[in-house]
Amino acid sequence: MKRNLGILYLTVAIDFLGVGLVIPIFAPLFLSETTNLFSQNTDYNLRSFLLGVTLFLFPFFQFFGAPILGTLSDKYGRKNILFLSVLGTFLGYILMVLGIIYQNLYLIVISRIIDGFTGGNISVATSAISDISDKESRVKNFGMLGAIFGFCFILGPFIGGKLSDPSVVSFFSYETPFIVAGVLSLINLFLISSFFKDTLANRIEKTVSFKTGIRNLIKAFTEEKYKTIFITVFLISCGFSFFTQFFQAYLVSKFSFSQSEIGELFAYIGIWIVFTQGFLVRVLPKNLKPSKIVFWGTLTLGIFLISLIIPEKASYIYFIIPFVAISNGLLSPNSQAIISELADENAQGEIFGINQSVQSLGVALAPLISGIIYSLDIRLPILLAGVLMFLASLIFKKGFKF
Repeated sequence: MKRNLGILYLTVAIDFLGVGLVIPIFAPLFLSETTNLFSQNTDYNLRSFLLGVTLFLFPFFQFFGAPILGTLSDKYGRKNILFLSVLGTFLGYILMVLGIIYQNLYLIVISRIIDGFTGGNISVATSAISDISDKESRVKNFGMLGAIFGFCFILGPFIGGKLSDPSVVSFFSYETPFIVAGVLSLINLFLISSFFKDTLANRIEKTVSFKTGIRNLIKAFTEEKYKTIFITVFLISCGFSFFTQFFQAYLVSKFSFSQSEIGELFAYIGIWIVFTQGFLVRVLPKNLKPSKIVFWGTLTLGIFLISLIIPEKASYIYFIIPFVAISNGLLSPNSQAIISELADENAQGEIFGINQSVQSLGVALAPLISGIIYSLDIRLPILLAGVLMFLASLIFKKGFKF
């Protein structure tokens, strides 16, 4: 089990690192006046709207693709579907590179669609971890997955910001991080095909449908067993996406951050996520229930997110970010543990496919709305993020007795 878990963590780490590389890119690519993606006279509000639409595409198509991949992983095994998902990620990076080089927004759009639809690798990997985890180790193993994400969140944005900055090296440009991410995806494909051993003990025949995402939402939000936790997950995902997707744009507009500076700040966030999920989750009292952590985590996260719009100097943001990262870092492993415990052992792939659908819907709606309200006031996406966290804490407390 340890060998499989180690290989799985390594595979996920490479995938997360590739995702982190591109984080600092999109806001400067669309909003900076020096970019060649648009003509110089393109309206700024139109740029912000197109940024929101582009960021919307990945989670929107992930909403349909992730549950299909989750169901297929229950039917054909984790390894085969994980390989297919990472292959789609690789193709998406290649198209993104071509789109930036040829200044073709359509290629960028297609790349986000392909990468999004095949982007259910996290739900498949989470299902695989659940396959080899018992009740005692589940939170710990999910916490380690979060710590890996945090560690890659340190390296990825930092390296991505530098790789896209020509002031660091003259031939660096916006497409360089995507080239590196594509190479990492190839390495990931090799590791999966050569070393990863399937973790699924009993394969289940299930019907695969493009309507699965819609059915998942109906099941998530109507079944008494699941609806409270999934409404909470939706609000957390949507709220935090308002922050992650447009906080870069806020930094560019208010403090004139470059992609390098954005990468440095998100690397700083990653340091605190690693501390939280790699250490803090493990030392919390064992009698502290995941339900209590989810409630207090959403409540404090709402407070600290709204606090981000107060500073008039960028340096003050670095004092607030640790509290944002710690609050959010506690939510993921504990909410996943609650979801896993609610589902039967033979339906872990399906339940995490549902979880991915719910998260994808939340993540998709945020940038689409942000692209519109951002032109009214650049603080609105962050303010709305905090409000949704407060709402999540209230709904969760009402539905869960702890």
